[in-house]
Amino acid sequence: MSDTVTNEPEIVTFGCRLNTYESEVMRTHARNAGLGDVVIVNTCAVTSEAERQARQTIRKLRRERPNARIVVTGCAAQIDPQRYGAMPEVDQVLGNQEKLQPESWGLAPAEKVLVNDIMSVKETAGHLIGGFEDRARAFVQVQQGCDHRCTFCIIPYGRGPSRSVPIGAVVEQVQALVKAGYNEVVLSGVDITSFGPDLPGTPTLGQMVRRLLALVPELPRLRLSSLDCIEIDDDLWRLIETEPRLMPHLHLSLQAGDDMILKRMKRRHSRADAIAFCERVRSLRPDMVFGADFIAGFPTETDAMFENTLRLVEECGLTWLHVFPYSPRPGTPAARMPQVDGGVRKERAARLRARGAEAEARTLASLVGREVSVLVEKDDLGRTQHFAEIRLGTPQAPGSVLRAMVTGVAGGALTGTPL
Repeated sequence: MSDTVTNEPEIVTFGCRLNTYESEVMRTHARNAGLGDVVIVNTCAVTSEAERQARQTIRKLRRERPNARIVVTGCAAQIDPQRYGAMPEVDQVLGNQEKLQPESWGLAPAEKVLVNDIMSVKETAGHLIGGFEDRARAFVQVQQGCDHRCTFCIIPYGRGPSRSVPIGAVVEQVQALVKAGYNEVVLSGVDITSFGPDLPGTPTLGQMVRRLLALVPELPRLRLSSLDCIEIDDDLWRLIETEPRLMPHLHLSLQAGDDMILKRMKRRHSRADAIAFCERVRSLRPDMVFGADFIAGFPTETDAMFENTLRLVEECGLTWLHVFPYSPRPGTPAARMPQVDGGVRKERAARLRARGAEAEARTLASLVGREVSVLVEKDDLGRTQHFAEIRLGTPQAPGSVLRAMVTGVAGGALTGTPL
């Protein structure tokens, strides 16, 4: 393939919503620095497979763009910078702190690898961005890093300690995005329920969300990214009950449904905590739909332990499952524990996904005949307030919010007619 010259920075993003947000920050910095023929690969380190895909993509990009400047950043680059710096396809490696600094993008690299000690970073800036390429909803960073040490997770070493974005900066960012035409904002971070203790007055996540919604009354829809069910504050409970602009869809970081496995993961909640949380939320807001992250085949997990996780899908009433087969990360305590056979891990992940597919089908069927609010993403495709995918039959304006009647289910998505 011939080398394509472009005047616009190209960004390839792996991983979480926070990476999506940070990719737009980098797009702005690279554009302001006049960098045209540059490809930025924003990596993820949550699994070995994510890293393998990133390296494969870097090699493919170099074949397709032999003259482009390739910059690699993100969690995988932060954790193992020398590995990416040694790749002949890579021109520069930037750490997770450096990638967000405008000065990192303005000059030809004096050093190929520019990665500082992320554990020494004490604060997080609220970067103003004007919008998101090809997206109907906007992601806003409210928190960065993590102080917990789950035994399977390498991410704290890629993101550093937990630190919060000041509430004023969050409000300013959301106001700018609403003014730019965005009708839905997702508050993102590594561990957003730990928001606030490092800020003056030690606000909680719920207090921040309450102030945000009060100060930006024109924002129609707000979502929260992955929550820890053990860390919900009183203000957030009140918002779940009373605030219609907070969408009835919460995504939970559960990881397992067996108490011994949760303990070995060094999670802070128990199986009973997860069930009690979902029951309380539904008592306050009966139409709430839950997503959840799970790891299948964690070290020492027996068949009986895995069955506890399978049963949790029904006992919590979960709908959208995000399932990973366990992937050992070098340097983590779980990598040194007795491992479950790789084939068993994959088989358990497949069973958990199948259980999730059944739950999803039930949720979609329950929405047929109901009126829903839809954020249009592209053409006739959108998402309801419950995050269910819906096809409207005729193209609509991307980013618009409209009412629709759900008429059926086809191909794993709702079908509907705009009202």
